[in-house]
Amino acid sequence: MSFDSRELKMDANVTQILVCPICKGPLLWDKTKKEFFCRSDLKAFPVIDGIPDMVPEEARDLTEEELEEKEK
Repeated sequence: MSFDSRELKMDANVTQILVCPICKGPLLWDKTKKEFFCRSDLKAFPVIDGIPDMVPEEARDLTEEELEEKEK
């Protein structure tokens, strides 16, 4: 499967449907790192081959500093 970076422009409908699998809160999209993240849980969920990986055990831990950077 080839990957086109244009696919990573997440559709507004997708970002409204997806929620954090841990707390069920809203997720935000980081277009630079191509991942969704949850402010509440300080977790980042990668997008692999255009598919969000929402498995909690595979989520990356965010630091407070990273969160501040993302919100700029």
